[in-house]
Amino acid sequence: MDVCAVVLAAGEGTRLRPLTERVPKALCPVGNVPLLDRALDRLAGLGLTGPEHVAVNACYLGDLVVAHVGSRAHLSVEPGDPLGTAGGLGNLRDWVAGRGVLVGNADAYLADPVAPPGPDVAALLDGWDGRSVRLLGQPADDPAAPGTFGGHRFVGFSLLPWRLVRDLPATFGDLVRAVWRPAEAAGALAVVPYRGTFYDTGTPADYLAANLHAAGDGSLVHPSATVTGWVRRAVIGAGATVRGEVARAVVWPGATVGPDERLTDAVRAPGGLTVPAAQIAEPGTG
Repeated sequence: MDVCAVVLAAGEGTRLRPLTERVPKALCPVGNVPLLDRALDRLAGLGLTGPEHVAVNACYLGDLVVAHVGSRAHLSVEPGDPLGTAGGLGNLRDWVAGRGVLVGNADAYLADPVAPPGPDVAALLDGWDGRSVRLLGQPADDPAAPGTFGGHRFVGFSLLPWRLVRDLPATFGDLVRAVWRPAEAAGALAVVPYRGTFYDTGTPADYLAANLHAAGDGSLVHPSATVTGWVRRAVIGAGATVRGEVARAVVWPGATVGPDERLTDAVRAPGGLTVPAAQIAEPGTG
């Protein structure tokens, strides 16, 4: 089956403000790796690389996304406001050109304890008939809650047939209403379970929790960081300086924690910007 991939990276990330006033959500680092790079690495693990096979859409702070992606993928820059998940695909119809589409949200943090990125979501593609819709999912705490599909919550990746993509207009719309729910009503939607850990990183609490998961049981300190203080369960970015105390926190590349500071349950960005993230979310696991 001929399949291409699209990474959705056009959103504003409003729930992560003020962090996303400077950096688009897709480029926010998790475990010192930009979320967008994690998505591209996962696709590469499936053999999907290069501008013929992978596209990235951009809008909010789009110049930063374009510069970061470079020649690694086809770029679809949306003018004005973001077109949403459905409109973003509609804007890429000529590029998709008859293929099935593996669609990934750039802000989805996925980690399988057994399978590496790529193989961990390969079940989405295995045995696909090219006509049905598939969603990667995990059992929901409340199977009847709004937004669930067959008792599962969506965890960042879906597989769509060309027949449902070719008529999507390049106007604002979302895949839930335009594709997923109609396919579900027609009996043409299936949920593929994901057994690993998932965070959508959309809130400061989820973003911090994803970083701490990436760090494992200890801390993750970039080799170029300067740390003369005390660090516990934290992620310290490239060129960051930590002279005080950091616990359960993320220090972005180039940011500083002074000698008299104690940063806890928070994200520190350059310029002294600090975003609290006290409510650490529980991971979604399959």
